[in-house]
Amino acid sequence: MTRGIRKSENGYFILLDKPKEYSSAQAVNLIKRKLKVKKAGHSGTLDPKATGLMIVCTGKLTKELNSLLGSDKEYEGIFVLGEITPSFDSETPVTEKKPVDGLTTEMICEKAKEFTGEIEQVPPMYSAIKHKGKPLYKYAVKGREIERSPRKILIKEFVITDISLPEVSFRVFCSKGTYIRTLANDFGYSLGTGAYLKELRRTKIGNYRVEDAVKLEDIYAYED
Repeated sequence: MTRGIRKSENGYFILLDKPKEYSSAQAVNLIKRKLKVKKAGHSGTLDPKATGLMIVCTGKLTKELNSLLGSDKEYEGIFVLGEITPSFDSETPVTEKKPVDGLTTEMICEKAKEFTGEIEQVPPMYSAIKHKGKPLYKYAVKGREIERSPRKILIKEFVITDISLPEVSFRVFCSKGTYIRTLANDFGYSLGTGAYLKELRRTKIGNYRVEDAVKLEDIYAYED
């Protein structure tokens, strides 16, 4: 049995380390074709530029995804302070720049503490949340802003792991429904400099870790 791939009579249970530049749907479709299965789903979308853990189930095992969708998740990544993008990440170009030379390590680390615990987030316009049956990002690319209601989320841990201005590395352990892109934007706004999410990697879903996951190339080479 290949590490990260479990097969039973009900289908496959796969821990996948999604590569950059693949959408979650593309990754699942590749797995469906390789394993010759008709039904497959995953445990939560990762943006194309993000990497890391996805849980993919096929056949009857897709029912297990319902419980996994509510699991807490852990991420590691990099914010760029002093620069703002419409999508809050590197998918869109920088539209505004502000100086960061007044920031100190203490200021940045103390600000992270303010984002720990139960907080409210307004979902980003560049998201798959639907308004009148259409994803918000389709309105966003046309320059339209749709009013969104804030949602309560729980940030269990938000740790600054390295500071090399303008870049700040971090680790976040959070509840479902948390947008790390929005966290980047809100964090930068609160510092007075703005920020966007440069890199993101999901390292954990519930009790499952990316260290135990397989790459797409492992799927290509997989044999029963």
